[in-house]
Amino acid sequence: MAISPKLLNPGERVVVSTRTHPKALLVPLLALVILLAVGVAFQVLVDHGTSQLVVWALVAAAILWFVVWPALDWRMASYTITNRRLITRHGILTRKGHDIPLSRISDVAYELDLIDRMLGCGTLVISDASTHGQVLLPDIPRVEDTQRRLNELLHELHGGAANLEEGH
Repeated sequence: MAISPKLLNPGERVVVSTRTHPKALLVPLLALVILLAVGVAFQVLVDHGTSQLVVWALVAAAILWFVVWPALDWRMASYTITNRRLITRHGILTRKGHDIPLSRISDVAYELDLIDRMLGCGTLVISDASTHGQVLLPDIPRVEDTQRRLNELLHELHGGAANLEEGH
């Protein structure tokens, strides 16, 4: 879900727009398979119609809770880096957001474990000058490219400020 252009300030442009890697959907997919297997197994083994309806109702509720809700949560979350700030948005019923001006970011790093390397994603670790200290953005696709682009923006921002000071 890309950020709405209404949320951008005049002169602000999107540099990176992404969401958590689809690997976040593997557990809900596994839950779907298991829940459907339980429902089918109960239907085959138990011949009572009312019991089958109750079990299928429970399976449907579990699918909503363990499959549909996490998939919607994944779909509604976004991470956007503009030429001025880092914008995070998430939530289904209650939307939450966090903006960090690029001028407050002091360090950008990434972490890749073995599975992340195989899937092409990782955790972006952003250190800023706030009370939170670090912001972790887990499972960012092509995290190395994202880190490199963010570092380029920071270099332009800090390099531009240094050039202005030298010019005056």
